[in-house]
Amino acid sequence: MSKRLNWKWLAVALVILAGLVTLQNPSSPVIADESAPGSKSAPASTSTPSSAGGASTPAASPAPPAVPLHTMDISLGQAHVALAAAWEKSKQLGTPMNIAVVDAGGNLKAFIRMDGAWLGSIDIAIKKARTARCFDMPTGEIGKLSQPGGPLYNIELSNDGLISFPGGLPIKASDGSVIGAIGVSGSTVENDHAVAQAGVAALIK
Repeated sequence: MSKRLNWKWLAVALVILAGLVTLQNPSSPVIADESAPGSKSAPASTSTPSSAGGASTPAASPAPPAVPLHTMDISLGQAHVALAAAWEKSKQLGTPMNIAVVDAGGNLKAFIRMDGAWLGSIDIAIKKARTARCFDMPTGEIGKLSQPGGPLYNIELSNDGLISFPGGLPIKASDGSVIGAIGVSGSTVENDHAVAQAGVAALIK
């Protein structure tokens, strides 16, 4: 009987001791039983840990599929049609011209120098065509925007030299996409522009 009482008091003493230890360490983690009814777990994080300060960053989006773009380009036949129409317009105006056609990449596709056309206008005609393709707009419009104080001031100094006065026009396909450009030089800018327009118009028919 005495031994049973001793064991009983020993068990009571152990329970009291355990309670004292818990009171002295109130920050001890409490593990929730997820299997208990009504318990909720935090949603899984989709963020990726960062190496700086333990912060997390959103997971990266998958890269788009690497597929080539479908682009259109002016053909040699089309370039010759534009040149022939521009040449005919030049003869009507009575002034010899240099006429250049570039492709969608701004590369020279076709060129003619009419008899007696200025040698210095060869480079200008090619650069007018390149300029029109680089920015897909008439060179005369670029000239208006590149005046002192304008938003494109000094733009003609870029791309190894551009021309920012009339005579260069983009050439577009039926769907509106730019497939090349034409540049004309050899007379007044008004005549240059008129000859370039004739070349573009021949491809719209």
